Amino acid sequence: MSEELHHEHESVPSTADLPDVKLTPKAIEMVRKMRDKEAMGPETGLRVGVTGGGCSGFQYQLQFDTAKEGDRVTVIEGVPVFVDEVSLPYIAGTTLDYVEGLHGAGFRFDNPRASRTCGCGSSFSA
Repeated sequence: MSEELHHEHESVPSTADLPDVKLTPKAIEMVRKMRDKEAMGPETGLRVGVTGGGCSGFQYQLQFDTAKEGDRVTVIEGVPVFVDEVSLPYIAGTTLDYVEGLHGAGFRFDNPRASRTCGCGSSFSA
C-alpha cells in the first residue's frame, strides 16, 4: 500500500521543479529605478502573478511587495522577485522585459506556457 501512495505522489507535479521567472537587464534596471523613486527598501521586490480575466483568460499582475509565506523567491541582481504558488504553474519560465517604442513603453511578458495571447500583451491563456 505504501508503494501505491508513493507512485501516486510522484505523478503530482511539484512547483519545486518549475523554472523561475526571469528578468532581462532592462527590466531589472526599470524595476530598480521605480523602487528607488518610491523610496522602497531592499526587502521590497517585484511580485509577478496572474489573475483570472483579461481578454484571453488570465491577466498578468505586477506590483511592489514583500515576501509572503508560500512564495517562490528569486533574487536577480539584487532585485527580489516573488511569485505566489497559485500563479507559478502559469508563469514559470516567463521572461519579463521592458520595451520602449513609438506606442509607449512598458513591461512585456514572454511566457512559454501561454497557448494564446491577446494583442495588448497583458493577458493570455494556458
